[in-house]
Amino acid sequence: MPNYYVTLEAAWLVKDVKSVDDAIGIAISEAGKRLNPKLSKVEVAVGSMSCPACGEVFDSVYLVANTALVGLILEIKVVNAENESHAAKIAKAVIGKALADVPLKTIDVALKEG
Repeated sequence: MPNYYVTLEAAWLVKDVKSVDDAIGIAISEAGKRLNPKLSKVEVAVGSMSCPACGEVFDSVYLVANTALVGLILEIKVVNAENESHAAKIAKAVIGKALADVPLKTIDVALKEG
């Protein structure tokens, strides 16, 4: 059975924060703490979006009233999955267990070569 890299998008809420940079740091740190040590192989990064008007790319963070919504990207290697759909379900189940109250969405599933 093949191996896949599955990329998920997570919506992470950060309260009592003053800046976008602080929100990003806190979100990545909190996600890392909840994923470790069992899921230390999950790569965590901040997502990016492009402005619909000018096309400029910026971090996926929205900050209002000292509360931020940070879009995180989580990547995990899934071994011995039957197909892409099965790999995505495995990734969501494994990561979802550690991040029970965090919305997740599959954004990419790629076959691991070799």
